[in-house]
This record gives sequence, C-alpha cells and structure tokens, in this order.
Amino acid sequence: MKIQSTILGEVEALESEILTFDNGLPGFENEKNFILLSIEGNEVYQILQSINSKEVGFVTANPYLFISDYTFDLNESTVESLDIESEEDIIVLTIVTVKEPFNASTVNLKAPVIINTKSKKAKQCILENADYPIRYSIDANMQKDMG
Repeated sequence: MKIQSTILGEVEALESEILTFDNGLPGFENEKNFILLSIEGNEVYQILQSINSKEVGFVTANPYLFISDYTFDLNESTVESLDIESEEDIIVLTIVTVKEPFNASTVNLKAPVIINTKSKKAKQCILENADYPIRYSIDANMQKDMG
C-alpha cells in the first residue's frame, strides 16, 4: 500500500504495520491510523505518518536517547485500552517539535506516544504525576552524550 507523506513523499507500507490510535492524537482526533516510517540514514528519528492525510506527520524519537532515566507508570485504563500484556510489547516515542536550526528542536517528555507492537494499538499519554517538560532541548543533551 502506498502512503503519501509531506515529509518523505510517497512511501510503501504494509497494512500489518498500521497503528491504531482509538482517540486520535491531541489536536488530530480524527486521525486514527498512522504508520511509523524510518528515515533513511537516520537511526534517531522516525516519522509517525497519518495514512489518510499526507500533511499530518510527526517527527518522533526514542526518549531514552535524550534522558536515560526517563520513567513513568501507565494507568490501568491505558494498559487495558492498548492490550498491554508485557513491558516488552511496547515502544515509547516522543514527538519532536522541529525548529530551525534543527539543534534548537525539542522533544515532548510530558506526553509520550505508547505503541503496543503486538496489538498495533497506540496512544499519546499525558503524564499527570511526572515533572517532565513539554519542551526538552535535544541539543543540550545530544552535545553532552556525544561530547
């Protein structure tokens, strides 16, 4: 199946890779089906792309690349709605707010995207009891890690 992406152009995707967000994403409640696309030559970032709207795509990253002790608990309703049986079944991503220059970009640690790799159900969760910032600088941390 072919997917149109403003960021990556036309890409080929398998229907088995479609992620379902039952409630959409905050601000994009009508967008319920996405696919996670790799960016060729880039191990850090991916695109969470709507399969229906080419202009709805988000740059995402693994938050543990920026903050190794990132931790939170999912509430029971989230665990149930995503059919999570084991911690090994999920991946956690953060949405990147892309800025110019790119090293001024930030990641949203307050609202991670949780994906159940088995059920293909996903949800962006707003962490109620965590003091993580909405705008965490990727530059300061990447410089530290690479320095």
